[in-house]
Amino acid sequence: MSDHSTPYFHNDVGVRMIEVGSREFMCMGALPPFDHPHIFIDMGSDVEAVCGYCSTLYKFNATLKPGAAIPGECVWHGENPKAA
Repeated sequence: MSDHSTPYFHNDVGVRMIEVGSREFMCMGALPPFDHPHIFIDMGSDVEAVCGYCSTLYKFNATLKPGAAIPGECVWHGENPKAA
């Protein structure tokens, strides 16, 4: 994985819902260069959150490791866009 501690997720595959193992993460919409502004989502004690840009529903799954997702191809493994 990349060197950033906050996981980044994208919905380039176009699924309705992404299960995630983190309650705090970044949503980037699609893969660059078609990504939307990268926004920080903090679920707090909730188990679901919707991205205000791309309307992807994120659902917390406690059985997943932090930074993991179902489907797995929604995890961004690239460079931290802010570090470039």
